[in-house]
Amino acid sequence: MSFPEKDRVYTYSDYISWPEDERVELIDGNPHLKAAPSRIHQKTLSELHRQIANFLDGKECEVYPAPFNVVLNLEENRNEEDSQNVFEPDITIVCDQSKLDDRGCKGSPDMVIEIISPSSARTDKIDKFNKYEQAGVKEYWIIEPEEKIVSVFTLQKNQRYGRPNLYSDEDQVRVSIFDDLMIDLKRVFSF
Repeated sequence: MSFPEKDRVYTYSDYISWPEDERVELIDGNPHLKAAPSRIHQKTLSELHRQIANFLDGKECEVYPAPFNVVLNLEENRNEEDSQNVFEPDITIVCDQSKLDDRGCKGSPDMVIEIISPSSARTDKIDKFNKYEQAGVKEYWIIEPEEKIVSVFTLQKNQRYGRPNLYSDEDQVRVSIFDDLMIDLKRVFSF
């Protein structure tokens, strides 16, 4: 598969026809190849997923680590196959079971976590931030493992993310979409 064809906008229909071993995201129809994550990235992801999955055991909401497709249908009056925004967040939490199918989540998840790597910083902090906000994702975390900093954005009543709450490796963070889930960042950043 060669990327991208000049002047071509891709959709979810194109995306699902590509080889499964390719790590690609679509942002406004433009494919973005994803590099393999670093060991620190994976260690951070594993500990976050462990803490969240342990909390959600036996509950209705589900947590998925990457690779897991999230199809954001941001274009009005289009079906999901025509969506031009397909992401592969590092961690996705979905509480509405009707949004889940064998390929992933179609629609807005309740929470998304992205772990920054040098090649993804701009995309995660700007492009995905704006799309997650537009799609109504209730809580968005941006994690910078090298700096051991977490920025937590929560959707406000005006459907915009407010200023982030910032945390370091010395903190515990309450996940706002749940009443009693605390993430221990000391364990997340224990590398």
